[in-house]
Amino acid sequence: MGTCRVCGKTSPLVSNSVGVCLECLRERPEESLRVAYEGHLRARRALGLPPPPEGGGLECGMCGRRCRIGEGGAGFCGLVRNVDGRLVRPGVLEPPGFAYLDPHPTNCVAAWFCPGATGSGYPRFSVSQGGPERGYYNLAVVYGACNLDCLFCQNWDCRRADIGLKLPLKRLLDRARDPSVTCVCFFGGDPGPLAYHALRASELALESRRGTVFRVCWETNGMWNRGLLLRAAELSYESGGILKFDLKAWTPAVYRALTLGDPRVVFENFAEVASRFDLRREPPFLCASTLLVPGYVDSYEVEMIAGFLASIDRDIPYALLAFHPDFMMSDLPTTSRRQAQEAIEAARRAGLRRIWLGNPWLLRD
Repeated sequence: MGTCRVCGKTSPLVSNSVGVCLECLRERPEESLRVAYEGHLRARRALGLPPPPEGGGLECGMCGRRCRIGEGGAGFCGLVRNVDGRLVRPGVLEPPGFAYLDPHPTNCVAAWFCPGATGSGYPRFSVSQGGPERGYYNLAVVYGACNLDCLFCQNWDCRRADIGLKLPLKRLLDRARDPSVTCVCFFGGDPGPLAYHALRASELALESRRGTVFRVCWETNGMWNRGLLLRAAELSYESGGILKFDLKAWTPAVYRALTLGDPRVVFENFAEVASRFDLRREPPFLCASTLLVPGYVDSYEVEMIAGFLASIDRDIPYALLAFHPDFMMSDLPTTSRRQAQEAIEAARRAGLRRIWLGNPWLLRD
């Protein structure tokens, strides 16, 4: 049970880490975001991360945040620093993170249509016809850095500054060369702040696997440097992989309260990718997902996101994901069946035709 520090309402659908209710975020955004910002500072301290840069100094440009980092300061991701008037990126060359082999079919946001789980695109993009690639693997790359600050993050522990795990390029390539590996998926954290490392690894892995099935996939918040994102999209498109955008909310104040990010960059990036590539049907190349956070991501948020997607292409796959309490928002309940059904109906009403509900076992009555 949480209390909104703006209007005073007490409800099980108000998280104390956010500190405000959905209605106040929409109707009194400036006041509400000042409260929510305090929750993000607490979250970052818990992970050993620096506070967000306040502006001034050198512009990074590595991702879509375009942090301006003052002398002696660090970027939002914690990897880039301003040392004696120049930007130093030691974590980008040997980034924090780890990789593991995940047997097909995997628990992937795109598993309901991807080649690894369904055989879609056989024989060019899948080794299996009409079903999962059993006996084969996805190389899951979990980066230990992110350029958002989601208070509900389910991989929050990989972002701890003291995690100590490194992901050298050679070690990653050695695993990618295994012929039983049919795809690599970069997530985390997020690959956006580590795009140089991820793109180089992808290019070298594809070269070494020329003539075999090897897909490059991304699961991202979309807060990328535009040019690097288009290169990542190109690698996925050519290899039969999938670019998965996690569209967290539509209302700017809601998005910022939950993530400390700007949704305009994300939605503009999505639209730009969609305009540059043929949105093939089998296997789909571009998809989106939204986590149904109780009390914050309601049917309105979903309908607006779905309307944006439908305005591009009504057949863009859209996954609605059930929420389970985690990290700083462990005081919320799981997604209810009613919330999930209302979200599905909202997405259909907006015009989308390919909608999927993920993690339905988490739903409460």
